[in-house]
Amino acid sequence: MSKILLLGCGNMGGALLRAWAEKTDHLFTVADPAKPDLPEGVLQVGSVEELSEQSFDYLIVALKPQLIDEVLPAYLPRLSATGTISSIAAGYSAERLAAQAPGRSVIRIMPNLPAVIGKGVSGLYAHGTVTETASSEIEQLALCSGEIVWVDSEDMLDRLTAVAGSGPGYVFEMLRAYVEAAEELGFSEKDAKNLVIGTMRGALDLAQQSDRSLEELRNSVTSKGGTTAAGLDALNGTAIFSTLIHDTLLAAYQRAVELR
Repeated sequence: MSKILLLGCGNMGGALLRAWAEKTDHLFTVADPAKPDLPEGVLQVGSVEELSEQSFDYLIVALKPQLIDEVLPAYLPRLSATGTISSIAAGYSAERLAAQAPGRSVIRIMPNLPAVIGKGVSGLYAHGTVTETASSEIEQLALCSGEIVWVDSEDMLDRLTAVAGSGPGYVFEMLRAYVEAAEELGFSEKDAKNLVIGTMRGALDLAQQSDRSLEELRNSVTSKGGTTAAGLDALNGTAIFSTLIHDTLLAAYQRAVELR
């Protein structure tokens, strides 16, 4: 059982905390002047002075990136000498965190939005020398909200951010356009949304459970000269869709690099 201080408790931090409090036996304290709604058993302070001389095994940063330089230094003395800093903040590198806390190990977690319902995909990156215990405990926290992928560099975490961290935004935009097109074919907004999301959910479940490649699955519903072939030709006959997806991920990755 570890003592964990969560610095900030916004929408993502609060959702992750609820999962952590429910699925682990760690002792959590939240430092947030906004007095968020917290799970039973979680303590809350509005300032570092309220912590007195308490010491924590982990300090997890869940602040907006632009607030970290201002807020983090005051709380670092509350982290034990062998403690680990973790962060769910996008756009603030592990190297910058380590520079603020010499001698402490750093693990970044990059969750995506579905983590709030336990269906997320989180990237993890350990900076510098991190103990096996710290890696294991942070990994278990991340697993509370979905699947995880460890990467071996900050650059790979930026690439993961482009794919998974920002990914729900791409999916929601594709769904929006898909639903809009279904409405233009004559379906009500409700029916169009049900048709599109149901089709997407079923296809995703099949893709995950099947041993066949995505190309094979696509071909299994595509008859020569049929309706699916006509739709696919309009979607990606000139590889425009593939190019758009490539350009989307590249733009997100390049922006992640700029924000380090």
